[in-house]
Amino acid sequence: MAVPPTAADVTIRDAEEPDLGSVVRIERNTFDQPWPYTAFERFVGEPGFLVATCDGAVIGYVVGDVTPNFGNDIGHVKDLAVAESARRRGIGRSLLRRSLVTLAVGGADVVKLEVREGNDVARTLYRDTGFDVARRVPRYYRDGEDALVMVLDVAAWQDEREPRY
Repeated sequence: MAVPPTAADVTIRDAEEPDLGSVVRIERNTFDQPWPYTAFERFVGEPGFLVATCDGAVIGYVVGDVTPNFGNDIGHVKDLAVAESARRRGIGRSLLRRSLVTLAVGGADVVKLEVREGNDVARTLYRDTGFDVARRVPRYYRDGEDALVMVLDVAAWQDEREPRY
């Protein structure tokens, strides 16, 4: 991959077992507290585990799921990362949007996620997508940093994206 990809160059699909090595490499290069291989392994085959590929190489991923909640199911974006060489090209945004659609199809009315309070790039992505801060969780991360829990009403988000004729 000589030229960094753009979102238009990328295919987003369900994650498969052979993708896990690349996913774990991206995870370790992105986060101070990376998930272990086995955490990703549990999500293989689940509709909320998607990868972005370019020329056959995995360059990003998102992990999400839906939890039943008394008729108001909750989607949860658990992990999202893009390889450093492919960042700032709309790939994370594409992964997030596809994930939201997948979680909505899976029954989620609302989607939540946690983000480091100091992660301005991620917070901007989530805010621009329509997420709002619901609350702060003090000392959520091992290093003591707070997390912000952000939420999105998926039905309202989808309505906003529908073309108006």
